[in-house]
Amino acid sequence: MTKHNLLRKQYTLNETNYQLKIPMELDACIPANDCVRLIRQFVEEMDLTALYATYERMPSEKYASPEIMLKIMLYAYHERKDVSSRTIEKNCKRDINYMYLLEGRKAPDHAAIARFRSKHFAKCARHFMAQMTKFLIKLEQVTTTEVFIDGTKIESAANRYTFVWRKAVTKHQARFLQKTALLVGDIIQRQELKPLWQKQVKKKHVKKILKKLRAKANEESLEFVSGRGHIKTQLQRDIEALEAALEKLKEYEKKLHICADRGSYAKTDPDATFMHMKDDHMRNGQLKPAYNLQHAVNSGFIVAAGIFPNPTDVMTLKPFLNQMEDDLSFAFERIVCDAGYESEENLSFLRAKGIEAYIKPANYEQIGTKKFAKEIGRKENMRYDKEQDCYLCHNGKEIKRSGSRRVKTASGYIREETQYACSECGGCPYKEKCMSGKNWKKPLEERYKKLTVSRLFEELREEEYRRINSEEGKKLRMNRSIQAEGGFADIKGDSGFTRFLCKGNENVFAEYILYAMAHNLGWLHSRIQNDKLDLHLYELKEDLTKCARIAGDGRAKTLTATLINKTILKHTKGHGRWVMSFCDS
Repeated sequence: MTKHNLLRKQYTLNETNYQLKIPMELDACIPANDCVRLIRQFVEEMDLTALYATYERMPSEKYASPEIMLKIMLYAYHERKDVSSRTIEKNCKRDINYMYLLEGRKAPDHAAIARFRSKHFAKCARHFMAQMTKFLIKLEQVTTTEVFIDGTKIESAANRYTFVWRKAVTKHQARFLQKTALLVGDIIQRQELKPLWQKQVKKKHVKKILKKLRAKANEESLEFVSGRGHIKTQLQRDIEALEAALEKLKEYEKKLHICADRGSYAKTDPDATFMHMKDDHMRNGQLKPAYNLQHAVNSGFIVAAGIFPNPTDVMTLKPFLNQMEDDLSFAFERIVCDAGYESEENLSFLRAKGIEAYIKPANYEQIGTKKFAKEIGRKENMRYDKEQDCYLCHNGKEIKRSGSRRVKTASGYIREETQYACSECGGCPYKEKCMSGKNWKKPLEERYKKLTVSRLFEELREEEYRRINSEEGKKLRMNRSIQAEGGFADIKGDSGFTRFLCKGNENVFAEYILYAMAHNLGWLHSRIQNDKLDLHLYELKEDLTKCARIAGDGRAKTLTATLINKTILKHTKGHGRWVMSFCDS
C-alpha cells in the first residue's frame, strides 16, 4: 500500500480484500432470549398517544420515531452504563442492539436524545409509569394487596455551594427594610413630601414615593446625567437610591417565593433543596442540593415513584399515597414502611382510608434493651392506670393529668396532647435518675416530673406493635427489606446512579422513571428466564420463625428484628442483578 492510498477518506478503498458479507439481517445476530427483544415488544404494546401529542410535527421516515426513541432510552438505562446523551449517540452507531432497535433509521444525535428526554418524555413520564404498572397487573406479575415504600436522597446536578437559605434571606430582608425606612424618612424630609404614618415601610410605600419623585422630575424637566464630569442633582440621587432599594426588595421577595415552604434552594437548580447526604466526602456533615426520591415496590417491580423537597420521609407518605391512588385508580390494601414514616398524622390517615399499616415504631429497636429498661423516667417504663388516667412512677407515686393542649405540626395537622404532672417529687430517692438531663433551667430540688402524651398516637402505636410482631408482619417487613431497598440497590449500586443529569422537578422525575421502567423490564426478563413468574413474596426461614415464636421475652423480639434486618446484598453473576440473602450468623 502506498502512502497516498493510506490517506484516503474512505478507508474501505485501502483494503485489497474488502468484501461485503452476509447475513445483513441484524435479527440473526441477536440471541432469541436477549432482553432487547423484550423491551422492543413491551414498548410496542404500550399506548404512546401522550408521547406523540408532545410533538408539533413528526420527524421524517429516515429519522427515529418517538416510539424508537423510547425503546433506545429504555435499553440505554437498562444497560446501566453511562446514560449521557453523547454516549447513547455513540452506542447507536456502534452497538448492534441499538441498531436493531433503530430498524434501519439514522442514529439520533446527542441533541435529539437530550431533547427527547427533557421536552417530550418528561411531559408524560408519570402517565407511562402508571401504564406500565397496570399492564403488569394484567400480566399477573403485580398484586394489589401490599406495597413496600422506601425513600432515598439523590444529589442534584446543581453546584454544591450555590445555596440560598430562607432564614438568612428573612434576616437580611428585615435589616434592609430598616435601612430603607431611614432612607425614605430622609427623602421625605429633603423633598418636602407628605409623611408616611406607618409603623413599617414596605415595598408599596417605596413605589408610591418613587412615583411622586418621578412626577416632580418631569415637572422640573430634570435631565438625568451620568459619567465623569457630570454632577447629579439631589432629586436624581434620591430617585436612583429608591430604585436600587426597590430592586433589592424584589430580589428578596423572589428568593422567598422560590423557597416557598422549604428552608433552602440552589441557585443553579431552584427546585433542589439542601439536605444531609450519606455520601459525605468532606466528613463534616455538609448539606448538598438533592431531591427526596420515593418509590413503591410490589413483587420486585417499581409501581410508582415521586419526587419531594422534604429532607425526611415522614411528610412524604400522604402526598405520595394520594399520587399513587390518582395514577393507578385504586389503593393498595396494606402499606409496609420503615420507622422513618411513623407519625400520628400518617397512621391516622391510613386508618381513615381503611389501609392496614405495617410501619415499624421509631423506638422498636430500643425497647427490650437493658439501657432502655434502666431509664425509669420514660413513660414506657411506667404503669398506666386507664381508669384513673394517671401514670405510676418507679417510686409508686401518681403522675396525674394536669391539662391538655392542641399542637399544630409543620404539615398543618392538629394533634391533641394530654399533660401529666406529679406533685409528690420532693424527697424522692429516684429523682436524679427520673429527671436526668442537661437542659433543665431549674435545679434538681425544684423539679417536678411532667409528661406529655398523645393518647391517639399511643393507641395507633399499640396496633402497629401487634401487626408487625405477627407472623404476617414479620414476613412483610422482611420483604420490604428485600424488595424496596433492593430496588434502590439495583438502581443506585449496580447502575452507579448517585447524581441526576437533569435539573428541575419535571426533568429529574422523568430521569428516574426511565431508571424505574428499565429496572422493571430487566426484572421481568429475569423472572421469565428463571421461571419465577409466580414469585410475589419471599418466605421467612425456619430459624427466624422459631426465634419469633419465643413468647414473653423482649430480648427475643429484639433478636428477631436484628436477624430479619441483618441481610446482605449479593450480586448474581450472569443476571446482572442484586438480590438479598440472609447472613448465617
